[in-house]
Amino acid sequence: MNKKLKTEAVDHLFQAVLTLKDIEECYIFFEDVCTVNELLSLSQRYEVAKMLRSRKTYLEIAEKTGASTATISRVNRSLNYGNDGYDMVFARLEE
Repeated sequence: MNKKLKTEAVDHLFQAVLTLKDIEECYIFFEDVCTVNELLSLSQRYEVAKMLRSRKTYLEIAEKTGASTATISRVNRSLNYGNDGYDMVFARLEE
């Protein structure tokens, strides 16, 4: 875990997120917390990660998501060398 990221303020944000009960509450909260572009960027990275795990090519991913090859590479690096956060969530969603 990135030591620069682990702060009391980030803990408070994550605690707030953990109180959300459904997708509608997520929309309400995240529309207040994030700009539209920030939220779309986060969702794009998540879609890229799902497609990479499904063995889609960079070209297929770029065409479907509009993500740049730099973004796709960054997500791929996180999948291969990150903290396994994407895989943790993917596994839980399969349950």
